[in-house]
Amino acid sequence: MQDQHPPAKILFNSEELVPMLNEYREQKKSIVLTQGVFDLVHIGHARYCQAAKTYGDILIVGVDSDEKVRARKGPDRPIVPQEERLEMLTYLGAVNAVVLKQLTAPKWHLIQLIKPDVLVSTTENYSAQQLEELQKYCGKIVVLDPMAVTSTSAKIRRLQIGAAKKIGETLSTKLVKTIEEVLKELKGDVGELHQTSETPSR
Repeated sequence: MQDQHPPAKILFNSEELVPMLNEYREQKKSIVLTQGVFDLVHIGHARYCQAAKTYGDILIVGVDSDEKVRARKGPDRPIVPQEERLEMLTYLGAVNAVVLKQLTAPKWHLIQLIKPDVLVSTTENYSAQQLEELQKYCGKIVVLDPMAVTSTSAKIRRLQIGAAKKIGETLSTKLVKTIEEVLKELKGDVGELHQTSETPSR
């Protein structure tokens, strides 16, 4: 059976949401918002979006731009560029729209713009005080636990450790061979010098 879910819309400018929001609200549809990096999209992300969608009719996902991720997590992140992260989320049936969040946007800009009926977050996103402050922009806030054994950060660390181990093993092998070759050459030179010194002069 063919999937009847229309593809999620990708918006690079959050202001493009305004006419969509007006249309959804005219149709009396409740709007759910969640946000994140969604780097190396995995089963936990899919489960999380599916769970978020159960709290309303329309699920909008805010995605941090590459620049925003680098500012928060360092120069080596994200692993997957923003265009691909946005597109990957459009293939999740629960998602209706994905919006790029720019580094230069004011704090909580997307939340204030959308004023979601339900804001869905993880236990790591906001402190208790921040959740209390955000309550004035949202009808309701739902905090979900992680939905996969391994997070994206943990997966990346495992990849880094594995790569470092392989590089170390390769370098160690090459280094040993190089040292052995140098020692052989040195032994050869010493042997030649020894033979020369023992040759009687005529």
